[in-house]
Amino acid sequence: MASAKTARSRGTPVKENGAKLEEGLNFFKSDKFDAQNYVQSRCSLNEKEIKHLCSYLLDLKKASAEEMRKSVYANYTAFIRTSKEISDLEGELSSIRKLMSTQTALIHGLAEGVNIDSLTKTAPDGSFANSPSAFEDKEPSDLEKWLVEFPDLLDVLLAERRIDEALALLDEGERVVSEEKETKKLSAAMLSSLQTSIIEHRQKLADQLAEAACQPSTRGSELRAAISALKKLGDGPRAHTLLMNAHLQRYKYNMQSLRPSSTSYGGAYTAALSQLVFSAIAQAASDSIAIFGGEPAYTSELVMWATKQTEAFALLVKRHALASSAAAGGLRAAAECVQIALGHCSLLEARGLALCPVLLKLFRPSVEQALNANLKRIEESTAALAAADDWILTYPPVTTRQSGRLSSTGAGNTLAFQHKLTSSAHRFNLMVQDFFEDVGPLLSMQLGGQTLEGLFQVFNTYMSMLIKALPGSMEEEADYEGSGNKIVRMAESEAQQIALLANASLLADELLPRAAMKLSPLNQGNNYDDPRRRSSDRHNRHPEQREWKKRLAGSVDRLKDTFCRQHALDLIFTEDGESHLTADMYINMDGNVDEIDWFPSFIFQELFLKLNRMATLAADMFVGRERFATLLLMRLTETVILWLSDDQSFWDDIEDGPRPLGPLGLQQFYLDMKFVICFASQGRFLSRILNRVVGEIISKAMAAFVSTGMDPNNVLPEDEWFNEVCQDAIERLSGKPKGINGERELNSPTASVSAQSISSVRSHGSS
Repeated sequence: MASAKTARSRGTPVKENGAKLEEGLNFFKSDKFDAQNYVQSRCSLNEKEIKHLCSYLLDLKKASAEEMRKSVYANYTAFIRTSKEISDLEGELSSIRKLMSTQTALIHGLAEGVNIDSLTKTAPDGSFANSPSAFEDKEPSDLEKWLVEFPDLLDVLLAERRIDEALALLDEGERVVSEEKETKKLSAAMLSSLQTSIIEHRQKLADQLAEAACQPSTRGSELRAAISALKKLGDGPRAHTLLMNAHLQRYKYNMQSLRPSSTSYGGAYTAALSQLVFSAIAQAASDSIAIFGGEPAYTSELVMWATKQTEAFALLVKRHALASSAAAGGLRAAAECVQIALGHCSLLEARGLALCPVLLKLFRPSVEQALNANLKRIEESTAALAAADDWILTYPPVTTRQSGRLSSTGAGNTLAFQHKLTSSAHRFNLMVQDFFEDVGPLLSMQLGGQTLEGLFQVFNTYMSMLIKALPGSMEEEADYEGSGNKIVRMAESEAQQIALLANASLLADELLPRAAMKLSPLNQGNNYDDPRRRSSDRHNRHPEQREWKKRLAGSVDRLKDTFCRQHALDLIFTEDGESHLTADMYINMDGNVDEIDWFPSFIFQELFLKLNRMATLAADMFVGRERFATLLLMRLTETVILWLSDDQSFWDDIEDGPRPLGPLGLQQFYLDMKFVICFASQGRFLSRILNRVVGEIISKAMAAFVSTGMDPNNVLPEDEWFNEVCQDAIERLSGKPKGINGERELNSPTASVSAQSISSVRSHGSS
C-alpha cells in the first residue's frame, strides 16, 4: 500500500504536465486541422514571432524530456517486469525455433529421402520395397538428420557471432562433401544442397566478418580474430586489405582530436602526428605479420600501404609545420621537425619497414628552402653591418643565441678561446655558429655538402665586401660574383686594412671550420669550443671539409692578393702615376755623382718601413696566428719584387737604354737587392720564391753589365761590405744608428774589392 501511495504521489505532477501537454496537442487532433494552412500561416511569421516559436518549441522539448524521465522513474517496476517477460518470450521463441528446425528436418527428409525409382522395386515377398508402409518403418540416418540441421545450425551460429564454431562447422561440411563424393551414400540432390548451403553461409560469414572489421569500435583483438577468420575462409587478399583499411580508419579517427593552428609549435604538432601515424603503421605491420606471416604478396601490400601513409604524413607536416619555418628561414625549427619525424619513423625498421628514405625525399625541398633562406639572412645581415663597420678589432660582445645559450663574453672572460674581430665579422661568426646548432637532419638528408657550399658562397661574398673596403679596389671588384652593389665602409688606415685580413684569416682558419665540424657524424657532441679538441679536429675532419677549408683559404687569398697589390702599387707609383722604381735611378748614377753615401734606394726604404709598421700591427692583431702575419709580409715583399722582375720597360732600359748600366748603378742595384734579402731574412719572411726571384733579377742586371764589356767582379765589393751597409741601413731606419768602427770607410767600397769574395750568384751572373 505504501508503495502504491508513493507511486501515486510521484505520478501527480506527471499527470499535471501530461494534461498540459494534452491540451497543447488538442489543436492538432482536431478533424478540422489543415496541415498545409497551418504551415503557411507559420511561415508568414515575422522575426519576433519566429523567435517566440523557437523558444516555445525548446520549452516543449524540455518538458517532453522531463516527462519521459519522470515516466521512467514512475514506472520502473513495470519496466523490470516487462523485461522479464521479454526474456521469457525469448526463451519460448528459442524453443519454437528448435521445434521448427526439427519439423523442417523431417520435411526435408521426407522430400529428399524418397527415391521414386525404388517404388517400382518389389521386395522378396512381392510387396513394393519403398511402399508407404515400408517407408513408415524406416528412420532417417544420423547423417541425414545432420544435413537437415546444418543450415539452421549455421544460421544460429552466425546470428550469435560464434565465429570459431561456425568455421568448424563449415570445415565439417566440406569434409562431409569430400567423403560423400567418394562413397556416394547421399543423393546428388542432397549433396548439391549441402554444397550450396556451405557456399552461401561462407559468403554470409565473410560479409559479416568484413562488416565487423570496418567498424571503428572494433577492438584490436576482435579485429585480428575477424581478419584471421576471413583468411581461413580463403579470402586472404580481401582480409589483408580490410586489415590495412581498419588501421587507417582508426588512426584517422584519432587524428580528429589533433587540431593544428598557425600559432601552434611545429615540433609539438609533428611529435603528436608522428606518434599517431607511425604507431598505426607499426600495429598494422605487427598484425599483418602475425596473421599472414611473411608471404610476399601481403608484405608487398603492407609496404605500399605504409609508404602511402608516410607520404600523407609528410604532406601534413610540410603544410602545418615546415612550410612556415622554411619560408622564414627557421632552419632549426625545420630540422627539429624532421628529426622528430625521423626518430619515430626509424622505430619501424625493427619491423622491416625502412621508410626514412621516403620522408627524407619529401622533406628535403622544405629543408633546402629553410637552408637557403637562412644563408641569405646571414649574408644580408652581415652586409648591413659591413656598411657601418669601423674595422676596429674588439672582443666578442655578450650575446644570446636563439637557442638561449650565451655565445660569447667580454675580454675579461677567463676562457682562453677568445678572438678579436670587427663588428661585422662578430655578427657573421655568431650567425654561423647559431646556424650549425642542431643540424643532424642535414646529414641524414645528404645536405651536408650543400650546406658547406652555401656557407662558402656566403663567406666568399663577405670576402668580396672586405675587398671593396680596401682603397682603390672598388672598380676592380664591383662586378665580382656575389658582391653586387653593396655599400661598404672604406678601411682608410693600415691598421683597418690589416683588420680586414684578421677577420678573414680567423674566420677561414678556425671559426668556420670548427663550426662546420658539427656536420661530421664523428663529432656529434658539445665540445667544439674546447681548445684541446683543435688538434684532434684536424685528424677527424672529413675529406669534404678539408677540401672546403682549402676553398675558404683560397677566398682569403683573394683579399690578401688585393691587399698586397694595392700596397705594392702605392709604393711603386706616385699619386700622379709616376713610378718610383725606374731604370733611370741606376743608369744615371755614373758620371753624375762625385761622392756617394751608400744607402738603399728610397722605394726599398719605404718597403722596409711599411713592412716594419705592418709587422708591429700584426703582432697585436694576429696573436696565436703569427704564421699568417709572416705569410702576409712575405706576400707583400714578393709582390713588389715580382713586379720589378716582370716590368719589361724597366729591363728594356737597363739592357738597351740610352745609357748602359755603369759600375755605380750596378753596385746600387746589387745593394738594393741585398737589402731586401737582409731585412726579409731578419723579419723571418724570406721565402724561397723571393730568394729565387732576387737571384734572377741580380743575374739579369749582371748580364746587362757584362754586355757593356766590363767584368762585374772588378767593380763590386765583397758581400761582407754589402751586409754591413744593409745592417747599418736597417738600424738607422729603425731608429738605432750604428757607429762606424773606423776600420773600413763605407763610402769607399773600391778599396776592398776582391774578386774571390763575390757571391755565387754574382759568379753565376758573370758567366
